[in-house]
Amino acid sequence: MCIVRFHQMSKLSGIKKISRISFIASKGCIVKLSLMLILFDLTIGYQTANEVNNVSPYEQDNAYEHHTSAYELLRGPKPVLIVRRGYPFYIAVLFKRAFNPQQDFVKLEMMFGSQPNRKEGSLIVLPVTVKNKFTKGNDHWDVRLHEHNGAVVTLQIRIPANAAVGIWKMKITSTLIISGKPVSLPNTYECKEDIYILFNPWSIDDSVYMADDQWRKEYVLNDVGKIFIGSYNQPMGRRWILGQFTEAVLPAAMFILERSRLDFTDRSDPVKIARALSALINDVDDKGVVEGKWEEPYDDGTAPWMWTGSSAILEQYLKTKGVPVKYGQCWVYAGVCNTVCRALGLPCRLVTNYVSAHDTDNTLSVDKWFDKDGDEIKTKTNDSIWNFHVWNDCWMTRPDLPTNYGGWQVVDATPQEISDGLYRSGPTSLVAVKRGEIDYLYDSSFVFSEVNARIIHWQKDEFAKGGWRKLKIIRYQIGKLIITKKRGIDDDFGNADVEDITHEYKNSKDSHEERHAFLNAIRRGGLAHVYDVSQPSKEDVYFSLQSSKNVLIGHPFVVTIMIRNHGIQRRTISLSLSVFSVYYTGTTSKKLKQEKRSISIFPSQRKTLSLRISPDEYLNKLVDYAMIKIYAIATVKETQQTWSEEEDLMLKKPKLNLEVQGLLKVGAPFMLTISFTNPLNHVLENCVFTVEAPGVTGSFYSKFRNIWPRENIVHVERLFPQRSGLIKIVVTFSSRQLTQVIGSTQIAVKG
Repeated sequence: MCIVRFHQMSKLSGIKKISRISFIASKGCIVKLSLMLILFDLTIGYQTANEVNNVSPYEQDNAYEHHTSAYELLRGPKPVLIVRRGYPFYIAVLFKRAFNPQQDFVKLEMMFGSQPNRKEGSLIVLPVTVKNKFTKGNDHWDVRLHEHNGAVVTLQIRIPANAAVGIWKMKITSTLIISGKPVSLPNTYECKEDIYILFNPWSIDDSVYMADDQWRKEYVLNDVGKIFIGSYNQPMGRRWILGQFTEAVLPAAMFILERSRLDFTDRSDPVKIARALSALINDVDDKGVVEGKWEEPYDDGTAPWMWTGSSAILEQYLKTKGVPVKYGQCWVYAGVCNTVCRALGLPCRLVTNYVSAHDTDNTLSVDKWFDKDGDEIKTKTNDSIWNFHVWNDCWMTRPDLPTNYGGWQVVDATPQEISDGLYRSGPTSLVAVKRGEIDYLYDSSFVFSEVNARIIHWQKDEFAKGGWRKLKIIRYQIGKLIITKKRGIDDDFGNADVEDITHEYKNSKDSHEERHAFLNAIRRGGLAHVYDVSQPSKEDVYFSLQSSKNVLIGHPFVVTIMIRNHGIQRRTISLSLSVFSVYYTGTTSKKLKQEKRSISIFPSQRKTLSLRISPDEYLNKLVDYAMIKIYAIATVKETQQTWSEEEDLMLKKPKLNLEVQGLLKVGAPFMLTISFTNPLNHVLENCVFTVEAPGVTGSFYSKFRNIWPRENIVHVERLFPQRSGLIKIVVTFSSRQLTQVIGSTQIAVKG
């Protein structure tokens, strides 16, 4: 005998007609029991919530619409959803039974952070209605029922253009509704997959909107950049693999944002995020990404010039859970910051300012002090002039500033000066900088000085008031050239891809606008007294400082001062000419040569003073970038006319020649041949090549034997493409005696 009782179950299920059903076992007991169980399932099933069986986030389809298809996270074993705010995206929900829009009440919960709540907006509840249209404004989250077919429901979710940038989670809750009342407990399905929400330069409602599609391709989607170093008269570009789409970069960017401690509201604001990144890319205050070092040795880390891109740095930082990566300098900070910005969808470009002022006392000037013999006194000031300095411009609106101050904003991750308690700088409006409005947020005064500061030369003079004589105010030496990579153009061999953007930062020299901007700055800073200098009554001697151009390292160079007496009387001139090796930050290292002379020159006469510096005089005194600083000071005895000038020279390095041999096809090996000639009469020791190519290989080192003087060498690497398309290969060479030898080429890989 088998007895099945349902009266208790019927009370729970709300079934009124069946109070008690019994079956006595017989020949048909099993059949009848089976039929009864099926009947019970059908009856009780419609009295429980329709459970979610699975969710498909349509990663690839959504990525295409959101311009995120290049992210490698989409192609891994567990692809994630990467979308941009201001756009809708689709998901498909598979229920355990056919979906009934009249009875199955479904709501989505979008969650941000570890403790989401509705009050601050980090928990968004979205009920799914039977309407197939969005019912809220564009500045709100919304969901609509796109279509349903049996147990499969397709939903479209709209992200507002001001949503917080970061990793979101989603839950789906289903409840059974009959006659407008819930008759079941809710059933909740938690989506395990992360949802990455990024800035959206394609959405006109987003504060980082960029109207020009070519600009978006360059400043958001291009994963290979170019960083310009060298000197203003010899700019040298080197490829930098930004790699914003590589697998570890986006998680690293999110990890950095989490460490920023920005609140939920700030995570939607590109101004606050850019400012946080400028502090977190360097390690000075908060164990940021890169540890800086400006002098050798670099033995316990990687020398700055050996890096070929950002992804290896960010991957290491992520793997070590926040241990700063050794070592970087300004252009490494800028490269990493650029990568993180583009990964987050924030348009960003790399900018180099040649002859860049570091004004430490907010005087809009760089003071240089010389003794009575013309030798620079280094300990007198902390001000400095960098041969070049690299930072980023980020594109965004500035609702915190007056109208029309949006667009490009300077963001500098190099730790130079403290701003609001941390080493950071920006975002600073280029419009404010150009107008000399140095009191606008953030750090406008500092950036204005970087591109506009005057250089003031002082010389020890016991007869002058205060013991120092103001020799000269140099007006246009700072910010001589400001450049970035030209959009849509790549030049692996020269500088055809240079774009001069000096005019975006400053007005043309001697123009009314330029004078007005500087006066505006010194008035706002209360600095007019700094620029009060009495000019000599008579200046009739002309001076000019010149140096050799395009000097290949290992060759001699010449420095010359040209003098002409335009007066009608003889003049006696005290002259000092000094040549130093310098770090690119302007800090002098070693004196190479100095010449001091007294010259008598007659009316209309011309004279020259020349110094020839041989390789033996400079090779063992060079540092890092093989940069030379030249100082010249002259005083005319009869008129007390003074003249001072300085010049930068960067010795050229040979370029690496890169050649590719073999079939360029996904999965098929090809050979990369690297060659160059040692330009020195010295053996190169501790030789290392660094190779990186997104879509082919991550950054790796390859050691090489010693290279003999003037030897032409060939090195071959075997590589395997992993994806099709245009791919950039970047290689650097470094040794104890010769660094910063670089080369790049582009290949087209077939699928």
